[in-house]
Amino acid sequence: MIAYLKHEQIDTEKWDACINKSLNGLIYAQSWYLDLVNDRWEALVKNDYECVMPLTPGKKWGTDYLFQPNFTQQLGVFSTKHLTGELVSEFLDAIPKKYRFIEINLNTHNKTKDLTGDSGNFIPWKTHHLDLIHTYDRIAAGYSSNLKRNLKKAHRSPLNIVENVKPEDIIKIFRQNKGRQINNLKDQDYDLLRRLIYVMIYKRAAKIVGAYNETNELCAGAFFIHSGDKVIFYFSATDPYALQTGAMPLIIDDFIRKHAGRHLTLDFEGSNDENLARFYKGFGSRQVDYLHYRHNKLNALLRMALSLKKGIFNA
Repeated sequence: MIAYLKHEQIDTEKWDACINKSLNGLIYAQSWYLDLVNDRWEALVKNDYECVMPLTPGKKWGTDYLFQPNFTQQLGVFSTKHLTGELVSEFLDAIPKKYRFIEINLNTHNKTKDLTGDSGNFIPWKTHHLDLIHTYDRIAAGYSSNLKRNLKKAHRSPLNIVENVKPEDIIKIFRQNKGRQINNLKDQDYDLLRRLIYVMIYKRAAKIVGAYNETNELCAGAFFIHSGDKVIFYFSATDPYALQTGAMPLIIDDFIRKHAGRHLTLDFEGSNDENLARFYKGFGSRQVDYLHYRHNKLNALLRMALSLKKGIFNA
């Protein structure tokens, strides 16, 4: 039986034990992470926390909805037992009917076979995985020709790779460059990212790597997050100098070199963007799909408002 639990009813010790024991457990589903990205999160729980699914609610115009929080690529169903499409459908159908609009991401283990989800729509989104169990030389032999050229250029440049860079410095580079093109990230979102990173540093789950130029100025940086047997390429930033010198390929290659031969998978956390996907594939990664689930039972007026103002149901 699947029970719907409000936030105050959730036993977080049992919840985290389930996530830790699940084959598909992710850091995004840990109770402390959910507390940061949505302090109202609720849950669907089967039996005594044998299988669980977090629900991340919001409310606009008197309408209850579920959304995917920022900096949380995948959630969905997590299970300590065999996970089937039928079980995932069972959880989706157990979502309370009060949530008339749902737009969430499941995880890569929530497969499409036999998945229905109460007449919702499933759209495959892309991430890319690279197994690090092999030697560095074997992994590097699978690099694309373009990546190899960029790495040669980076090695000829005066770039210096350094760990333990301040999160604020990398976030600042992002905001001054790529962030100018992204309108849906506000001050509070960047503050949330900073807090998430510091909590993960405290929990020894985050590795921060930066690239400095010849005048010892930070020009690029990346956050790598440990999540079970995965390392997630969580967030990165580059300035124009970094783009010219190949700083980001050098940062990722340096990380691969230092972690090759371990039972780890590097999850590039995307992307549906073809250019980014091509960049990640250049490292020899393979495409892995996860499902974006959309369920819309809004009335005609709210449907019209939603179409006129994209993103109204973002937190």
